[in-house]
Amino acid sequence: MKMLNAQRKTRLERRIVGATNRWRFPQDHFCGDLLALSQMCNVLNIDLDEALKNPERLCISKFQKFFSENLTDSGIQSGEADVILECLGYKWELHHRQIFQSETLAKLYLTALIQNTKSPPKELEKILKAQAPEKIKERSPVKKIMISLKINDPAVTRVAFALALKNLYMNEVEMNVDNVLGVLASAHILQFNRLFKKCVNMMLNRLMPSTVKNFYLAGCKYKEEQLTVACEKWLAMNLVPLVGTQIHLRHIPQHLLHKVLKSPSFPKKCCFLERDAGQTWMPLFLCLRLHGITSGKDLEELRHINFFPESWLIGVTANHYHALESGGNMIHLKDLSTQAMRFGLLFRQEYTTHSERISIYGYFFEIKGIKHDTTSYSFSMQRIRHTDLECPSPICEHSAISLRAERLVKYEIRAQTLVDGKWQEFRTNQITQKFGFTKPGCKSHALKIQTVGIPIYASFAFIFPAS
Repeated sequence: MKMLNAQRKTRLERRIVGATNRWRFPQDHFCGDLLALSQMCNVLNIDLDEALKNPERLCISKFQKFFSENLTDSGIQSGEADVILECLGYKWELHHRQIFQSETLAKLYLTALIQNTKSPPKELEKILKAQAPEKIKERSPVKKIMISLKINDPAVTRVAFALALKNLYMNEVEMNVDNVLGVLASAHILQFNRLFKKCVNMMLNRLMPSTVKNFYLAGCKYKEEQLTVACEKWLAMNLVPLVGTQIHLRHIPQHLLHKVLKSPSFPKKCCFLERDAGQTWMPLFLCLRLHGITSGKDLEELRHINFFPESWLIGVTANHYHALESGGNMIHLKDLSTQAMRFGLLFRQEYTTHSERISIYGYFFEIKGIKHDTTSYSFSMQRIRHTDLECPSPICEHSAISLRAERLVKYEIRAQTLVDGKWQEFRTNQITQKFGFTKPGCKSHALKIQTVGIPIYASFAFIFPAS
């Protein structure tokens, strides 16, 4: 008896399709039955064996090719709507010539067309023989087809969905940062590739502190690698220069923010990263270049908040002591690409020249950017005397001063800027040079670039090798 029931469960059940009472198996991935598929292939001149491999995709691609060749630039369809879409509590009146730009709507339309008509081939022939827009009045009206689409994505609003449907008819539809995420989500659900790419391109050019998090999450959600990489790159370039004024603290989980702000209450015997709650964050903070923190005051503050393991901070302090004792030699740093001290300039539109002064182990440098014309820039660094600094100078306060005439420096200068959604990158080679106090030995090689991008992010990475 059990064996008989098992056989019944594995048996394929059939159901009636359309007004012709034909049978089909519900497991078939085609929206209609095999007879309808055969008839459709005859109309579209498609090989039946090829259609059986992926019926929906093949038929839809044929329709898309036909209608894309006949759409005008404006894409405006005259005449009465012949497709009614029920979605988000609204009924949207559309035309079949436009909806074949969306794979989702095309599948719904073909399904409804085959299931609701007695002679699918005739209806398909009528569609395929559609004339140019100016001859529409000469054709007999096509029967209205009702289709329904359920959307569960909260990012899709009625306004955003309306904009997405409007893009079926027009190539240029205004969008802004406030609704681009909703339009992107709508384009994804509709499988409207042209609009999806348009949204991504807009987002690539609208990265800013208030959008980078949501754009990044959207890139992850829809597996759009170009967008996620761009967000990561933007954040890497802007986190330091903008952290003081633009960071959105509400994006940080409240419980973590509370623990960090209340960190002096942590047990003195165990820092945050060594507790259970901090273990998952350990790989992230291991990537930090703590040796770039050279201020004793800053290191003491880190020790006070009890966030990092004590051994980390002791190691940083010890390496600084050995470097000072040996005249600046950074014997603990070997790889310029991953261990270098780094400083940067953010060169903005209004600048013709811009510079900052830095101090490290008693040596003072000026990093500088110069705008030569509308598209030509150069970036360089120069050693300066401590007596050239304005007194009192913040970078000279409580700082050691080296009187060595020469200092061997291994360095690299880079510049990056965003142009049309793509990053342009410029760099020097890794250069080893002795810096003195007098020209020309006091000045580095200059990185000269040509670009229309602005702002420009210039970074100066260097190591003091043993000398």
